Amino acid sequence: MSPAPALTTDLSSPRALAGRTVRPVGLGCMNLNHGYSGFLSDEDAVTMVRTALDAGVDHVDTATLYGAGRNEELVGRALGARRKDVFLASKGGLTGASKDSAGGIDGRPETLRRQVEDSLRRLGTDFIDLYYLHRLDTDVPVEESAGALAEMIRAGKIGAYGLSEVSSATLERAHAVHPVAAVQNEYSLWTRNPEWGLLNACRRTGAALVAFSPVGRGFLTGTVQAPAALPQGDMRHRMPRFSAEHYPANLALLEPFRAEAERLGTTIAALSIAWVLAQGPDVLAIPGTTSAAHLAEDRSAEQVILTAEDVVRIDAIINHDTVHGHRYAVQQRASIDTEDEPATPPEA
Repeated sequence: MSPAPALTTDLSSPRALAGRTVRPVGLGCMNLNHGYSGFLSDEDAVTMVRTALDAGVDHVDTATLYGAGRNEELVGRALGARRKDVFLASKGGLTGASKDSAGGIDGRPETLRRQVEDSLRRLGTDFIDLYYLHRLDTDVPVEESAGALAEMIRAGKIGAYGLSEVSSATLERAHAVHPVAAVQNEYSLWTRNPEWGLLNACRRTGAALVAFSPVGRGFLTGTVQAPAALPQGDMRHRMPRFSAEHYPANLALLEPFRAEAERLGTTIAALSIAWVLAQGPDVLAIPGTTSAAHLAEDRSAEQVILTAEDVVRIDAIINHDTVHGHRYAVQQRASIDTEDEPATPPEA
């Protein structure tokens, strides 16, 4: 059973992240040139990030992985002289396959130290506010990875470190080495994994939870009607929930959800993000987009008013039990450390 939400009624108040305060809705930059489809040109990507800054976004998230480093370069260009006005996050420890790491996951201390330096160079800055271990390297104790990132904090290269897609046990092990400022995890109405242990562990350790894909990789925008028609390289072709076997049943969930959004005077995308923000003042969202119109829609989530009753109604429509299919294909699950099944309640 999911924990009762730590309902936050005022979704517009700034939230704490690694010793700073930022808007509840930030910008995830992966969509610009990695993972999905319909990518922007370099110039348009820079313009998109600057449009977000002009709109008031003050938390920007990128990674070594995205576009094989090109994403960081574009973000760095976009920030330019405005760098000090923005909370900048990036990630290391996950790249494309290489001669040293067939799976692309490498959490060795020497790798992370080098990747921090490379990220600084690509971003055109001498300081990154928050740097995540992008994935847990099962061949490297997380204590070693955490120790390397703690060294980067002491060296003044990064302000804080975080973890991505990890379990509660991994978080607590890393936290024992050096406090973890944030955990980034997929979290949305249709992906509830953080509720199965991680969210409570974040609260025990004081780490913020930063939710990526709060609109379910586009599903909760209602714009993906036919996944089979997506361009060939789009990662959603490899995700079971978007398969011909499961997607029709998932698509049927949107009609009652849309009715709730209309009742509340908002859109399904904004309501999806608002639901994430309502889970507690320690939860932030970083939706990605390539559209200024969608950016405005995402940010409007901060103005949605939700009651505890609204959350219950929405939860009843889209949740772990009503969604069909796993969020990752079998081969992808090996790289994910987050709890994969709800905890079994103790017998009475």
